[in-house]
Amino acid sequence: MSTLAPELTAQPSGLPPADALDRALRKASPAEVIAAALQTVGREKLALVSSFGTESAALLKVMADVDPAIPVVFLDTGWLFEETLAYRDTLIKTLGLTDVRSIKPDEQALSRLDPDRELWFSDPDACCRIRKVEPLARALKPFAGWINGRKRFQGGARADIAVVEDDGVRLKFNPFANVSREEIEAIYTLGGLPPHPLVASGYQSVGCMPCSSRAAAGEDARDGRWRGRAKTECGIHTMKLP
Repeated sequence: MSTLAPELTAQPSGLPPADALDRALRKASPAEVIAAALQTVGREKLALVSSFGTESAALLKVMADVDPAIPVVFLDTGWLFEETLAYRDTLIKTLGLTDVRSIKPDEQALSRLDPDRELWFSDPDACCRIRKVEPLARALKPFAGWINGRKRFQGGARADIAVVEDDGVRLKFNPFANVSREEIEAIYTLGGLPPHPLVASGYQSVGCMPCSSRAAAGEDARDGRWRGRAKTECGIHTMKLP
């Protein structure tokens, strides 16, 4: 048994408690966190959720070095940039990812709730719910743990995230919680990773087309998301997934 994932008393779900795992992994490297998640949950019950955005290649690279067969869940919302879809395909090939699952929203929900594709403007929270939160909840049903790429330096609701969280019935691993921008840049440089195609156009954080904009000089990367609104999160990290 790895010292990074010590034997812990399991909860009724069969999973060890998140707070105990968090204490054990608080100072672990991203690769060690992913390896511990794999050991704790098992490959068949572990997924990495990626937007294939401007910083996604770093986490995917670390994961691929641990095990490129870990399932990767990608939310194809129907509003993504063509460049993001192309970047997904590039990274799959570059990193040798073998199990990337592109998940789409429920067509009946879209027809009923967003027939004119204007929900992003009138109610962005509802748009995110039917295009991201609910599809992800369905996609994660087979899994007991999931990995994401949030970082404390992104600020806001992410400033104090733990390395391991309890996400309802699952463990949620944040292997990049402690990393810096410089460390991410180093992973790109050392790994020879291609940047997202829109970075050259001034996009520092890329999500859905209507709700992503270029960041001005001096702005934080996520200032370009939902510009002009109080909204800072799509909901997949602020709602307990069933």
